[in-house]
Amino acid sequence: MRRYVLTGTPGAGKTSILRSLHKLGYGVVEEAATAVIARAQAQGEGQPWTRPAFIDQIVALQRRRQLEATDSLQVFDRSPVCTLALTTYLGWSVPPALAAELERITFEEVYERQVFFVRNLGFCEPTAARRISFQDSLAFEKIHEDSYRSLGYELIDIPAGDLAHRVATVTATIAGALPRPPAE
Repeated sequence: MRRYVLTGTPGAGKTSILRSLHKLGYGVVEEAATAVIARAQAQGEGQPWTRPAFIDQIVALQRRRQLEATDSLQVFDRSPVCTLALTTYLGWSVPPALAAELERITFEEVYERQVFFVRNLGFCEPTAARRISFQDSLAFEKIHEDSYRSLGYELIDIPAGDLAHRVATVTATIAGALPRPPAE
């Protein structure tokens, strides 16, 4: 299986790219943190990201989704490396579940070493799950970049721009990385 990751700061357009890829027939996996936040908020918890168990819940959902995905080529909206970046951003120690998951994905080479780094759009629209200012999102973007690089991933820059061009950059990169059939 080939598993690619889209990463970047909140509000950079990763979900829009992922939805476009899905329409093109790619296997996609949605972001886990947003789902964890939505579930907690539906149960009346306004800011689930303020408790350390939040990270463990994200890791568990990321792992489950990764293990359940069956397409031969998959694109993930974030990975456990993004959860490491979130932990760093929050100023928390890396919990054992995250450390174990980072070790597993590294040892098993779960994700492709090329990661799509979706650059910010010059603004960050708040949502129920995204309450970060644009200035803070830029710091968070840098933490993501540093986290992936420190673990040896190659970042493929997806600059700000129209959605079609961003999607084309992702699909062209994936197509170029796929093995070519042998010549007859």
